[in-house]
Amino acid sequence: MKKSRKYFQNVVITGVVAWLVLFVFMPNLMIIATSFLTRDDAHLVKMVFSLDNYTRLFDPLYAEVLLHSLNMAVIATLCCLVIGYPFAFILARLPERVRPLLLFLLIVPFWTNSLIRIYGLKLFLSTRGYLNEFLLWTGIIDTPLRIMYTPEAVILGLIYILLPFMVMPLYSSIEKLDKSVLEAARDLGANKLQTFIRIIIPLTMPGIVAGSLLVMLPSLGLFYVSDLLGGAKNLLIGNVIKSQFLNIRDWPFGAATSICLTLVMGILLYIYYRVGKLMNKKVELE
Repeated sequence: MKKSRKYFQNVVITGVVAWLVLFVFMPNLMIIATSFLTRDDAHLVKMVFSLDNYTRLFDPLYAEVLLHSLNMAVIATLCCLVIGYPFAFILARLPERVRPLLLFLLIVPFWTNSLIRIYGLKLFLSTRGYLNEFLLWTGIIDTPLRIMYTPEAVILGLIYILLPFMVMPLYSSIEKLDKSVLEAARDLGANKLQTFIRIIIPLTMPGIVAGSLLVMLPSLGLFYVSDLLGGAKNLLIGNVIKSQFLNIRDWPFGAATSICLTLVMGILLYIYYRVGKLMNKKVELE
């Protein structure tokens, strides 16, 4: 029995490792290798080593796109945090019999493809969409608002897609709050604002950081949101990678851009690791 169990464990582990090597490690290794090669019109890639693909990233045009992507990702993350924190806090304070239903309603949108949902949002925000029709019908506006193909439309799309990724970590952190700590703060004379700033926010900081990363990292690469809602003037770094591979056919530069995006994500993950470590150390000291 023990031998068969051990054999089964070895088979499962071997299968998982083989899957990771074939479909994670090898593709990433190919992308890294391609980023140091040269573009070839006939065969896409020429086996000539070059660093030009990385030096091109310092071109003001691509640097501006990267900064623009980071700016929009940060704004979308802050908006998700402002919307998601009160929602998660109220959700965690509701009776236990109600929470599963609300969590279910929060997760339901994941059952529909995000691209289809973005098309639905496009219909909602368009000049002749439901939002403008409603505002015109109520008399709030006289002429349709131009929302589509603006940075605000892209940010709305990112919030619409990624808000649940912010709410879930926040809900998990808020639900685990020790009520005795809050009662102690109240007994010591702290008002609601002081309790929130000095106790609740520090204790829920891991959830804030985790939710922020879960929103910010995908925000940099959701190129179809920018394509459908933002137009050509509101590009994300994911749009540059997509166009290099599919339109311009410059695979080496597209690979170098994706490596740059991966490094940015790695830096953000390292910041999350350091913040989590500092927060755990602070809790232990207290």
